[in-house]
Amino acid sequence: MKVLIVSDTHKKNDNYFKVVEMHKPDMVIHCGDVEGSEYAITNAVDCPVHIVLGNNDFFSDLPRELELEIASRKVWVTHGHNYYVSMGNETIKKEAVARGKDIVMYGHTHRPVVDIDDDIIAINPGSLSYPRQEGHQPTYVIMEIDRFGELHFTIAHLK
Repeated sequence: MKVLIVSDTHKKNDNYFKVVEMHKPDMVIHCGDVEGSEYAITNAVDCPVHIVLGNNDFFSDLPRELELEIASRKVWVTHGHNYYVSMGNETIKKEAVARGKDIVMYGHTHRPVVDIDDDIIAINPGSLSYPRQEGHQPTYVIMEIDRFGELHFTIAHLK
């Protein structure tokens, strides 16, 4: 199974469309800041799409947070701005552990992170539209579940 994890597209969706065409995912998780593009993002793929509310998703009825189960893992998806992620991911990781989650997926910082600890996995796909990390290449994360149920994470760069 291939899960495409994206965030912070900010209504600039061309890179998202390229990525879904390249990977043809089995599921898409968007960690917020779609700015009214939820229908375009959902209709671009033929698989389940989960989107949460970002701090720039004004007048939207998207959920603030989601709890999912993927490959027997408890996953919490949130944009992250309410958990001080701009200062680091320790607060959001502690909150995820307190909620009994195995994985937390978040956005907001526009910087990709795959942080695997013994008790929690924290994933931030960065931004496909406005990347802020060194090199400023658009990023996303591919989570692959192999036939043994093992998870593999790749931070991918769109060139």
